[in-house]
Amino acid sequence: MEPFEKKVWLSSPTMHGDEMKWVKEAYDTNWMSTVGANINEIEKIIPEKIGCKYGVALSAGTAALHMAVKLAGVKPGDKVFCSDMTFSATVNPVTYEGGVPVFIDTEYESWNMDPVALEKAFEIYPEVKVVMVAHLYGTLGNFEKIIEIAKKHNAVVIEDAAEALGASYNGKRAGSFGDFNCISFNGNKIITGTCGGMLLTDDLETANKVRKWSTQARENAPWYQHEEIGYNYRMSNVIAGIVRGQVPYLEEHISQKKEIYERYQEGLKDLPVKMNPIPEGCTPNYWLSCMIIDKDAMEKQVRGEKEALYISEKGKSCPTEILEAISSINAEGRPIWKPMHMQPIFRNHPFVTRNGNGRARTNAYIAGSVEDIGMDIFNRGLCLPSDNKMTKEEQDRIIEVIHQCFN
Repeated sequence: MEPFEKKVWLSSPTMHGDEMKWVKEAYDTNWMSTVGANINEIEKIIPEKIGCKYGVALSAGTAALHMAVKLAGVKPGDKVFCSDMTFSATVNPVTYEGGVPVFIDTEYESWNMDPVALEKAFEIYPEVKVVMVAHLYGTLGNFEKIIEIAKKHNAVVIEDAAEALGASYNGKRAGSFGDFNCISFNGNKIITGTCGGMLLTDDLETANKVRKWSTQARENAPWYQHEEIGYNYRMSNVIAGIVRGQVPYLEEHISQKKEIYERYQEGLKDLPVKMNPIPEGCTPNYWLSCMIIDKDAMEKQVRGEKEALYISEKGKSCPTEILEAISSINAEGRPIWKPMHMQPIFRNHPFVTRNGNGRARTNAYIAGSVEDIGMDIFNRGLCLPSDNKMTKEEQDRIIEVIHQCFN
């Protein structure tokens, strides 16, 4: 099959032209740094859209998560319960403050943090007072249950909604559930500023504290006065202009992503695969369309740290084979996020499944156990090209290539 002349990306920025209007305004008014009308505007309209009172525009979603970890009071040596199946940006800010991530296994129903495993983790580590939860690929799990468990144990909830802007659970928007909530405007997100993020809160004192910390913790004095450690984390007015131009297109982008998900769902329905799940009560933003291969349709696949091998079998396939096939026609897919407890940097950290401490069972999937759910999803799953500029014809060819992998 001939490759696409122009590459089909996993999820690239979709620009509309309005962004340049606000970037030019920043240029024309010479407000190019970390203050200006664009920052003021997005700090007003985005919290309104999500359902929070205050938003602080920052240089990255990771910066927002770092500020949230500081707000939660994490000190060196403190354990923090973290989503296991996520990008490392969720977890890294915990380590910035000297905290120790404790990874909570995933549930099949949503591919997000398993509330049963979280409850088990509190039994094992009752001293923990912070829970960091990420929404995977724009889908919320049973977040109300997560919060209920956390509150029962007097724990603070940090919501990493970097991938889920515009999604909701039982009518409540992602980014409004936790004590401290974070979103991202990275280049591959549902709307973008090329970079940037925002911390969201209902507490004015918290918002003001983050504004201070993120501008080098400068005191209100006529000279540069500093009484605590600060950070250069504030968003620029230029980046805010791009975000400002993107916000009106959020619902359009979500609609386009939903159509992509539904076309995959229809086109792959005759194969032994399933799309990433949408739990009851969740309205995702469909940021990435993913699939998981049925266990009895998995051919043999072995992954090392940086390479993978597989043995082709008629009627079966594996993520490595499918990703290679997609790549051969000049389209971009990706493996599912490799769970944090499998990462070399975090392999000595605690890991909790719904059946207890799972650190001793890092080879659970290979041994035939389903206790390590995140490892199983990583082993059988992959992210499909989900760019909202992809045409129906391009997506049909990608679907055809996937079918050929099972022939």
